[in-house]
Amino acid sequence: MTSDIDLHVGKRLRRRRRLLGLTQQALAEQVGIRFQQIQKYECGANRVSAARLFELSEALSVPVQYFYEGLSERDPFGSEDPTNIASDVLSKKETMDLVRAYYAMGEGPRKHLLDLAKSLDPGTKPTLRLVAP
Repeated sequence: MTSDIDLHVGKRLRRRRRLLGLTQQALAEQVGIRFQQIQKYECGANRVSAARLFELSEALSVPVQYFYEGLSERDPFGSEDPTNIASDVLSKKETMDLVRAYYAMGEGPRKHLLDLAKSLDPGTKPTLRLVAP
């Protein structure tokens, strides 16, 4: 039976793997298992053992605690804080593509893009600066 914790660990595993641009196959090869096992971990169908979690944390360059981050902040009644980003958003391919493109830019363009994005949010004060060409 899949537990909420198994699902959470699987989502964190998928998010980190995608952020690093790894395929399930590539990650599986690093830890010496088949890609189908990674699929099962990510969807929560199989529970990740302590030893395997350690190997995955090494392969993904994160501490073991990474997989449990966010568990203690969960609301047991299911209500969501609108100031928090939904975990679904961070696991989408589009989000990962955007993050990769953002960090592929130089520091100057990144700052301008961030200022632009902030200026489009009605809840924040605009900090957009006009720069002469």
